[in-house]
Amino acid sequence: MPVLCTDDRLRGLYQRHYSSEKATRRRGHPVAPNQLRVAGPGEVKAYLTVDGRAGWIWRFAKFRKDGQQGVECVLFRNEASVGCHNSSHEHCSSKMVAEADELAWVKWPGQRLFTFVDPGKILSSNPGYCFKRAGWRFCGVSKSGLHILEVSP
Repeated sequence: MPVLCTDDRLRGLYQRHYSSEKATRRRGHPVAPNQLRVAGPGEVKAYLTVDGRAGWIWRFAKFRKDGQQGVECVLFRNEASVGCHNSSHEHCSSKMVAEADELAWVKWPGQRLFTFVDPGKILSSNPGYCFKRAGWRFCGVSKSGLHILEVSP
């Protein structure tokens, strides 16, 4: 379901995501939980599952310093306790990725979707595996060593 980026449940998911550590370090001082900026500048669409255990944020910025073009997945976090043993299960991360892709393309038709994954901050030996299962592909490495994944309509 669509939500605002200021939704406390979404902010909580963000605070438990490794990318929030970078935002806190960038500011150089402790940040109050309600002051964390979940998405940067640009057009933003945010979603939560009905149970609030998974959330997604898309951000489209026309001008980016890193040269990336398209719509960025700023956050995807799935805290559902059930794995993806059955591809029809509602909490399967790769299924959620595919559904979020469709939502992004409704808002931004024809746009490339991309995200960054820090291979040093996740347990998987295949960074971005749930994205890859949903049809995304590895397309490079950022200056800071993040894996860049993308998908096009």
